[in-house]
Amino acid sequence: MKLLHFADAHIDMANYGRHDPETGLPLRVLDFLKSLDTIVDAAISEKVDMVIFGGDAYKDRSPAPTFQREWGKRIMRLSQAKIPTLLLVGNHDISPSVGRAHAIQEFKTLQVPFVRVLDEPCFLKPEDLWGLPIQIIAMPWITRSGLMAVTGESNSTEAFSRIEANIGELIEGWLEETDLALPVILAAHASIEGAKFGGERLVMLGNDLVLSGSLVKNPKFSYVAMGHIHKPQDVNEGYQPPVVYPGSIERVDFGEAKEERYFVIAHIEKGKDTQVDWIELTGTRPFIERRAVLGSSENVTEILKSALPNDMSGAIVKLVVEYPREWDTLIDESALRKHAENAFEFHLVKKPKVESRVRIPEGQVVSSMSPLDLLAQYFDVSKADDKEGLQKLAQEIISEDTSEA
Repeated sequence: MKLLHFADAHIDMANYGRHDPETGLPLRVLDFLKSLDTIVDAAISEKVDMVIFGGDAYKDRSPAPTFQREWGKRIMRLSQAKIPTLLLVGNHDISPSVGRAHAIQEFKTLQVPFVRVLDEPCFLKPEDLWGLPIQIIAMPWITRSGLMAVTGESNSTEAFSRIEANIGELIEGWLEETDLALPVILAAHASIEGAKFGGERLVMLGNDLVLSGSLVKNPKFSYVAMGHIHKPQDVNEGYQPPVVYPGSIERVDFGEAKEERYFVIAHIEKGKDTQVDWIELTGTRPFIERRAVLGSSENVTEILKSALPNDMSGAIVKLVVEYPREWDTLIDESALRKHAENAFEFHLVKKPKVESRVRIPEGQVVSSMSPLDLLAQYFDVSKADDKEGLQKLAQEIISEDTSEA
């Protein structure tokens, strides 16, 4: 079967830019929706057998109704195309409070055809999956109360301390129940031991649920569909089963500036190695970060302009400048913004250097030191050029002043 896997949509991450005058939506939200449209189009045109979304539809569990409408439009296209779609609930989608609805609750409440919301650990057989010849062990983001409900724990503290061990036991138990003639997929929203993080730590909420490498790399799985970590990667690269984080569908912040964005199509057949196609999401918004350290007070603005790339069209650009505090007025911010006017958004981050304070050697007091000794201390800390020459000149000045007195 052909499986499309994507994760970490975060479609309402409107932390940069302006609004589109036609739709009223933030332009950054349109960036995320463009990638989501590409994924839905691919699922339909490639006639995939199933779509698995690895969790985190939004940035938090209380999305604005407008964003819910836009997410719903895309998922309804999959439903209308009769493509079985599984939606895992991620840590950004769920409330820690018992009884509170999660962000994608409506698809479960309304029982949308060909769409199933996975908001608790479960083992799904073909009869649960529209008759598809496949088995899925689902592990959405788990709250303490959710784990207690599944495992029967009565003490929340014990449930929290044993969460990872209990999850391992659940998965191993379900694996024993699987039909050996059918492929098994693990779908989870969690971290994995040994996985590499990108910049998403800035947007993660709550404690990470960490699955052991040996658990997810079990050869009984044909494919492991992960969500939660934004850096695209196969944690079991070169081996079976593929343990895949497709990554976020758009760059969330500058921590992801150098990473391309992807979704995945996996070709799964029992008894054969699973083949994974990484499909790059082209046309995503570029993030460009540059740094400059001012070593001279001459032509400051031109130096900073030269630190920026020639082409900034449509990019989110950040220039970080380090400089002595007394040069602050030499930085012409309006001229830099004019220079970067083709950028989607320009951020100037100033980092004035704070001079180190001179520390008197232990056991000494200022009153016990001569002016020349104090100057020598200052020259050492300030890393002045030609310290010996400056010290000699100071000695001459002090000597002349003393002789005149």
